[in-house]
Amino acid sequence: MPNSSQGSPPQKPDLAGIRFVEVTQKTRGRFESLFEQPGAPKYCWCMAWRHSSREHIQNDEKKRMMTALIDAGTPVGIIAELDGNAVGWCSVAPRETYRRLSKQQDDSETGIWSIVCFYVPRALQGGGLASALLDAAIDHAFARRARIVEAYPVDEAAPSYRFMGFRDMFVARGFREVGTAGTRRHVMRLMR
Repeated sequence: MPNSSQGSPPQKPDLAGIRFVEVTQKTRGRFESLFEQPGAPKYCWCMAWRHSSREHIQNDEKKRMMTALIDAGTPVGIIAELDGNAVGWCSVAPRETYRRLSKQQDDSETGIWSIVCFYVPRALQGGGLASALLDAAIDHAFARRARIVEAYPVDEAAPSYRFMGFRDMFVARGFREVGTAGTRRHVMRLMR
């Protein structure tokens, strides 16, 4: 990317060559390299919605917990790759692999996959990568026999939980609101 300090806006990447890869034992290294980049969410390792303990857990322990899930074959999400480099992440997995995501959650329901987190590096934000990740996450979940894909996005003006995506992005793909989770998160569902 060109240097934006010369007064020109940074160029957005050409997403034509992007591909999406499920995080597995085989691809775990690519996931780790993405999360270990400067500015990446290595402080959470996408464990915020996965562990139920209220106590503070160190970053290296979160990484260990996530790699244990991956090594056990538990679905955790997908990464976006561009020119051979991991450039984005979406946590999409069966809802039962997460801790409780809303107070209204009915744990007797089956076949629900949840989308709980996106990571797009700051330099790539605004170029359509989050939307492409969402499309790939939806396809990924339904290809693995999800009956329903559920998400918990916020409005763009929300001061927190922005990593869960924005409501309008989900509405544009046919998600319907079925409730709320807390004061900011919308519980939205898509069925095919």
